[in-house]
Amino acid sequence: MLGIYIHIPFCLSKCPYCDFYSLPYREELAQQYVQAAVRAVETAPAAGQAVDSVYFGGGTPVLLGERLLEILSAVRRHFAVQPESEITLEANPAAMTFAQLQALREGGFNRISMGVQSASDRELQTLGRRHSFAQAQESVRMAQAAGFRNVSVDLMLGTPGQTAQAIDRFVETFDALGVQHISGYLLKIEPGTPFARQHIERDCPDEERSAELYLHTVEQMARHGFLQYEVSNFARPGFESRHNLKYWRCEQYLGLGPAAHSFWEGRRFYFPRDLAGFVAAQDPWALRVDDGPGGELEEQLILRLRLGAAGALSAAARADAAGGRPAAADPAGIFGLQQRHRGFVGNGGGLAQKFYTEMLVQFYQLCYNKRKSIRSGSRAFLGEEECFYENSGIGRVRAESGRPELEGNQGIGDDGCL
Repeated sequence: MLGIYIHIPFCLSKCPYCDFYSLPYREELAQQYVQAAVRAVETAPAAGQAVDSVYFGGGTPVLLGERLLEILSAVRRHFAVQPESEITLEANPAAMTFAQLQALREGGFNRISMGVQSASDRELQTLGRRHSFAQAQESVRMAQAAGFRNVSVDLMLGTPGQTAQAIDRFVETFDALGVQHISGYLLKIEPGTPFARQHIERDCPDEERSAELYLHTVEQMARHGFLQYEVSNFARPGFESRHNLKYWRCEQYLGLGPAAHSFWEGRRFYFPRDLAGFVAAQDPWALRVDDGPGGELEEQLILRLRLGAAGALSAAARADAAGGRPAAADPAGIFGLQQRHRGFVGNGGGLAQKFYTEMLVQFYQLCYNKRKSIRSGSRAFLGEEECFYENSGIGRVRAESGRPELEGNQGIGDDGCL
């Protein structure tokens, strides 16, 4: 089924690591944007298509309060939103009230993702966050009291001065509070951001230490019952993020709003990073920019690597069968790996690393043998920033733009990555 992403491009202030498309909140402009977003929904392709996930990302969507329900109502009118759909709201602990959350929960939102980032107030100040760790905990309790039974929080790794003890405190605290999902992703210093100008990387853990912190996080998550289902995402059983899995599985989704990306009917396209142009457009979809084809075997393999051995190999088998080449042919030996390597880093460390290395080598050999170039999704995985995305989060799938990439990123949202 189809996923819908709505970008809300407003923030109270810009964090020094963030390169997502967002602007300072202004009441009049926000109201104009709600009207433009409704117009975009009402004129979107795929009218009547079954939808099982709707994701409001940003930016800071909760700043629009109950006006988000106007956009969600338009989505329900234009698409066949299923009764058990996952409807997610990204939220900043410093920008929410109980009355807001209660109204949004009653209006249909059933999942909330909070950009907490750290258990250390000193780290939060360095990251430019407006909340304290105590305030983040209170925000989780507030969301639960408002009726949210699916709560996700973000943890940023590799930040200046980070310790394993701070990570332990984060995981232990939110385990005790009963959250269902945690995203843990590495800080990435984006060009042009304040962190880049400050050369903050000099104060961050080096690559070896960052890897140690990541592996420590994986172990802590497992110890507290958060199962790793994607490189940077951990959940209680049954609470995996349905929407963000669509990106890694090459399933179809439509992104609405400036900087939002889509994958629909085999094509990728996006809206320019231009709020004024989006608001002024009578036909917002005339603004979309084609970003080439998507969903081919190579792209599916690359993206599904984030889901572990089984995810990547099952994609390869299905895509190859659909293309008419039986798995038995398997000239690069990819399918034979399934019996030798399974799972994630947390399920064997060196074994998982060996799997990824061997599979990548054989995958590129397959591409060479077929004399095919590796296109957009693969290039994004290799870090060529002109491909596949323009914005969003954890080298994560950027929830914001809906474009999967490999490298770690800043983060507002739970799609996270390395």
